[in-house]
Amino acid sequence: MKYSRYFFVAICLIIGIFAWILMQKVRGPTLPGYQVIEQTLVQTVVATGRIAAVSRAQVSSPVTGVILERRVGEGDSVKPGNVLAILRADDLEAGLREAEAALTQLQQTSRPQAQASLREAQSRLAQASREANRRRDLFRQRMITNESMEQAVQIETAARTAFEQAQFIANSLATGSSGETAARARLANAKAQLAKTTIRAEVDGTVLTRNAEPGDLAQPGRVLFEIARSGDTEVLMPLDEKNLEVLAIGQAATCIADAFPSRPFSAKVSFIAPGVDAQRGTIDIRLSVTPVPDFVRQGMTVSVNVETGRRDRALVVTNDALNQINGANAKLWIVENGRAVQRNVKLGLRGLTQTEVTTGLRARDWVLTTVPTTLVDGDRVRVKATSSSVDPATRKELPVKLD
Repeated sequence: MKYSRYFFVAICLIIGIFAWILMQKVRGPTLPGYQVIEQTLVQTVVATGRIAAVSRAQVSSPVTGVILERRVGEGDSVKPGNVLAILRADDLEAGLREAEAALTQLQQTSRPQAQASLREAQSRLAQASREANRRRDLFRQRMITNESMEQAVQIETAARTAFEQAQFIANSLATGSSGETAARARLANAKAQLAKTTIRAEVDGTVLTRNAEPGDLAQPGRVLFEIARSGDTEVLMPLDEKNLEVLAIGQAATCIADAFPSRPFSAKVSFIAPGVDAQRGTIDIRLSVTPVPDFVRQGMTVSVNVETGRRDRALVVTNDALNQINGANAKLWIVENGRAVQRNVKLGLRGLTQTEVTTGLRARDWVLTTVPTTLVDGDRVRVKATSSSVDPATRKELPVKLD
């Protein structure tokens, strides 16, 4: 009797276990998943860049000379015409004094002498002409010989030649003449050469680098100063070329300087390089910054988030839920009426952790994140709810970062 009771209990226990196993099999396995809801989705490209001026001016010396004085350093603001450095110019100063002396001599000595010589030659010519005319009259009256007449004509011819030479010299030294013009040109050239020894700024901006110290030899082609032009500032940013598809001119961006993490500022994509760096596999992007924050400095490192896409109401799934991805097509395991169903979906904005589903999915659908390889379409399953891709209470914007 006693053993019969134990046997009955054992049979009931075995039947209960088999019933529980059968029930679990009928109900299906418990798999992790979450319920999809509509949310705001912002897709961003995240990268690191550096602050740079839109343009820079490189200043070098147009002549060779030893630097006598440097008047600016890094960080100094300059205006057009400000002196940056001065070169030793002893030989050029001597050349200027020589050109000035030559012009002065022409104006105060050579020109008066030429004019006096012209007047003297003109007087001699007049006298010789009178004497020649007088002898012609006497010759016609047969009062002088032919030889005397020829001597008078020769003297007149010589006087006329001397007058013409004096006139030519006086004209070459007259005001506005070619001689004076040449002297003035030599003087202007000497002044211009001397002016080149004073190196001045040609743009309004800030001195970034200086490679000039007193005693250094300045030569044409050697950069002495680099000046960042005042005005627009931009962010230079290399990006992996695979992000090129989602980039476009005019996209908004948010920049955060490493030195001022609590002071983000806005920028906008203004340039996308026409070519890709084959060695690095990157493409250069420029972002214009307007207005420029007062704390921004040239060469600063900044983190940049470029907004490449936005959906105010998007259905988003985690990437681990996607299967058999082929371009914009993929498959999801959905739970419908307690059964697992594999559904074809179309993808929209895509990121490292999340992806938008444009077709094939509805709000409040349950999506499985991890499924066993033995799962077959139509199998019964139960869902163990995990954290959703968005907090339904706050509806925060979740950036989708592309590498």
